[in-house]
Amino acid sequence: MEKDLLKAYTARISQASRSELVVIMYEIILSDIASAKTYFEAGETDSYLRELKHAQRFLNELMATLDYRYEQAYQLMSLYIYINKSILTAIYQKKNDILTEIESILQILMEGFKGIIKEDKAGPVMQNTQQLYAGLTYGKGVLNETYLNPNEQSRGFKA
Repeated sequence: MEKDLLKAYTARISQASRSELVVIMYEIILSDIASAKTYFEAGETDSYLRELKHAQRFLNELMATLDYRYEQAYQLMSLYIYINKSILTAIYQKKNDILTEIESILQILMEGFKGIIKEDKAGPVMQNTQQLYAGLTYGKGVLNETYLNPNEQSRGFKA
């Protein structure tokens, strides 16, 4: 994953609710699969495998955090198992064709969770983090992003 994407995801995660975290994880998995497809087309097998294994780690995290008090968790687990098997097939057979189907399934799931975000009134999962205010400043030939919380002098750390 590129550094700029990693930085953007880190900022979003620090401010995200539970349902937003699920959407972010779907986005990361989809990004990894898209990168893997690009690497496959370029013939870069090592990078292809690295991206798929990274996607698989995030998928495993989604599987581990399912709440089985709800029936939908069992249905999601079935989909996650299918996606995981498909990723394993893509890894071991070094085939790219199954990744398109995985992407479409993940897109549908992500859209469903985006609908849940609108109804989710819970605050951010991470507590005691620095409030994120995006601001841009211009440097010599670059655009710098800065974060500021005027009410918090401890920058998220409390003694």
